[in-house]
Amino acid sequence: MRKRELERFEKLLLKKRDELLKELGLLKSNNLGTTTKEATGDHSSYSFHMADLGTDAMEREKAFMLASKSGRLLHHINEALRRIQDTSYGKCITCGKNISVQRLLAVPHARYCIECKEREETEKTTAVRKQ
Repeated sequence: MRKRELERFEKLLLKKRDELLKELGLLKSNNLGTTTKEATGDHSSYSFHMADLGTDAMEREKAFMLASKSGRLLHHINEALRRIQDTSYGKCITCGKNISVQRLLAVPHARYCIECKEREETEKTTAVRKQ
C-alpha cells in the first residue's frame, strides 16, 4: 500500500477513535458514572415505583453493553493503527493477501480479506448450529 493511502487510512482511523472516545466519555458521565440513587435524583436508595427502578436498571445495562462494544471497536482501531506503523496494514492476517481498498474504506480496521472473513463467519454459523 502506498504511503498516501496509509496516511489516508490513518487519518480515518484516528477520527473514528476520537469519536469513540467522546462517545465513551458521554456514556460514562451520563449513565456509568452515577449510582442508581444519583440517577433517580431520589434521597433514598429506592425509586418511587418498581417500574422506575426496572427502567433505570435497563438503561444502565444498555449503557454497559454499548461501552463494551465501543471498547472492543476501540481495541480493533488501535490494532489497525499499530499495523499501519509496522507496515502490515492492509494485509489479511490469515492468508496474507491484500485487503481491497473498498473493504478498508467500509471497515478501516479490517484484519481479514473478504474471502477469509466469509469463511470465518460460515465456520461460526456452522459451529453454532451443531450445538
